[in-house]
Amino acid sequence: MKTTRIVIKSITIFLAVMFVTIFASLIYVSNSVSDSYLINSGETLKIESLIPVRASYCSEYVKEDYEQDKGTSFKMDVKMLGLIPAKQIDVKVVDENYVAVLGTTFGIKIYTEGVLVVGFSDIDTDSQDKNPAKTAGIKEGDFIVSLNGINVYTNEDVSEIIKNSNGELIIARVVSNNKNKVITFYPVKSKSSGIYRAGIWVKDSSAGIGTLTFYSPKYNVVAGLGHGICESETGTLLTLNSGDFVSANVVSVTKGTAGKAGELCGVFTGKKIADFLKNCDNGVYGNVTCDISLDSLFQVALKQDVRNASGYILTSIDENPPEYYSCNIKVRSQGQTQNLLVEVTDDRLLNATGGIVQGMSGSPIIQNGKLIGAVTHVLVDDPTKGYAIFAENMLETAQSVAESNKLKEAS
Repeated sequence: MKTTRIVIKSITIFLAVMFVTIFASLIYVSNSVSDSYLINSGETLKIESLIPVRASYCSEYVKEDYEQDKGTSFKMDVKMLGLIPAKQIDVKVVDENYVAVLGTTFGIKIYTEGVLVVGFSDIDTDSQDKNPAKTAGIKEGDFIVSLNGINVYTNEDVSEIIKNSNGELIIARVVSNNKNKVITFYPVKSKSSGIYRAGIWVKDSSAGIGTLTFYSPKYNVVAGLGHGICESETGTLLTLNSGDFVSANVVSVTKGTAGKAGELCGVFTGKKIADFLKNCDNGVYGNVTCDISLDSLFQVALKQDVRNASGYILTSIDENPPEYYSCNIKVRSQGQTQNLLVEVTDDRLLNATGGIVQGMSGSPIIQNGKLIGAVTHVLVDDPTKGYAIFAENMLETAQSVAESNKLKEAS
């Protein structure tokens, strides 16, 4: 009897452990496998995972549907070990896409939609220090689009309207956390200057250098950075009003060290490359206005084609054309950004920059003869490493930007 109880207890513990293991594995697969995939016509979807998985057609789909022309969409079941259902995913057939891989330094100058609030300062009045704008509810990171019905584009616009208000009511149209608001306040006169003020500091434009990732001849769109341009103090993604991509050269390098990011320092050389179209989490995009060479066309890899293996970063770190530098690549996420962990292994780049530095954002990453991604961020504690975005995500954004621009031109 005692032996029987021991056997039953052992079986129960074994089954409990198996259940927990399977449940934890299912959670891992569900989180690590993307909800949607693109495939080229005639290809079979293969998903890389630490726990082996297999994608199979849902019962309502047959193989002939899968091999139809581009645009065909269907669902597939993902099964752990090929047996245990984990999740259902969306699959779409697309054309093989080729882009001109660049890796060149470029200058970015944009003008924001409205002005960005970057700080506050109290105003000395006859009675006490006051801050009308802050008290009314305006916050750092907000965009002021108009004052008293007049659109504002520069800090001078804001200053002039407030200075000439004579202390009367100001009606501000503000974008805060992507929501439109109307905020009102009364400017106050500064005791020291005699000028009416609201107590806000604003910024109206941004400029800097980065790296161009690719040019899509199909969409006539150039893409760069791999991440959005944000205000340095608030981290707010800048809302685009207008701007340009221009040619630039690197003139010096500040080498990165543990705890301090390095930087490429450059100068604009003046040649316009593209009209600025979009600033978003996936990078910056522009409508090309000059000739771009199509000598180095690469196929854009789909995310399931990327492997935990070696590759190359194409980047410019001086006035010379971009060069290839060896690196190791590890897939870390199936989301929209920070999809890859990249480690620089090339002694030439390590000796010159310490690894990944500011200004290299957008540098293309090549693996197995395909464009797989673009560098986005450096790990400050270890500049030999950084994050990268899937090239597939950037190309999807380029297509969306091109379509939106066509609609805008037609309207």
